[in-house]
Amino acid sequence: MQRFIAVRILQSLLAILVMSVIVFGLARLSGNPLEVMLPLEAQEEDYARLTQYWGLDKPLHEQYVVFVKKAIQGDFGESLKYQGQSAMGLVVERLPATLELAGFALLVSALIAVPIGVLAAVAKDTGWDVAAKVVALLGQSLPVFWLGIVLMWIFAVWLGWFPSSGRGGLQHLILPAITLGWFQVAAIMRLVRSSMLEVLDSEFVKLARVKGIPEWKVVWKHCLRNAGIAPLTFFAIIAGVLLTGTVVTETVFTWPGLGLLVVDAVRSRDFQVVQAVVIIFAFIFILVNLLVDVLYAYLDPRIRYQ
Repeated sequence: MQRFIAVRILQSLLAILVMSVIVFGLARLSGNPLEVMLPLEAQEEDYARLTQYWGLDKPLHEQYVVFVKKAIQGDFGESLKYQGQSAMGLVVERLPATLELAGFALLVSALIAVPIGVLAAVAKDTGWDVAAKVVALLGQSLPVFWLGIVLMWIFAVWLGWFPSSGRGGLQHLILPAITLGWFQVAAIMRLVRSSMLEVLDSEFVKLARVKGIPEWKVVWKHCLRNAGIAPLTFFAIIAGVLLTGTVVTETVFTWPGLGLLVVDAVRSRDFQVVQAVVIIFAFIFILVNLLVDVLYAYLDPRIRYQ
């Protein structure tokens, strides 16, 4: 077990290192940030002074080495757009909003997908099953930004039930959470349905029915409990996907989280903030996958030898 965990940790560290190289390179493809920061009347000496101050005059490999050394210490530099604020400070400030949105989206996904998946398995090949498949198809094919705009137009503009943007109480969370979690509704529903179909055909379910146990108890207590192993482990991966997939949703609903922050940083060519947000996103996603791998190893000892 210790060897398995050590190998997975090394693989995770290597993935983070590779991601840092990619992020460092892509962040600089957008151009010189000084062209955005400085006014049109700026002189050549202004460009030269700020280029030296931000270390942009050094070769790229030297800039990368400095970036890695500071990143290990949690220092991603000072924001080029929000001068006077550290990039990591901005990430810490915006992270709670993103965690709130992703967590509520995961809850909404589970509350919608699990009952639909169970009922689709129980009513296999019926109209309800077909309707559930249509929901799954729409969930995996509708673009997130389009769904967000449509929900905003119907429930915020037309009906006026919910706010159209910003962060506040529960009402502000509902539309962006549904938008963010709708794709995962389809994935969870299909996984619950397939797991339930396997359990419903098992011998212990037939025995429970012969004993006269009520059908609702057989389905919702005995079957769902045994069919929940795969969806539960998948929930950890979904949590990482939701957390790192908030960029589009936060932009549509002007939700003040990391997604909106990184979009503003890209527009402003703010290298420091872009690097900080993407590295944090990558670290969270890789950490979640590492925890899932370790959990699988504990649940199934055969995995650790593969």
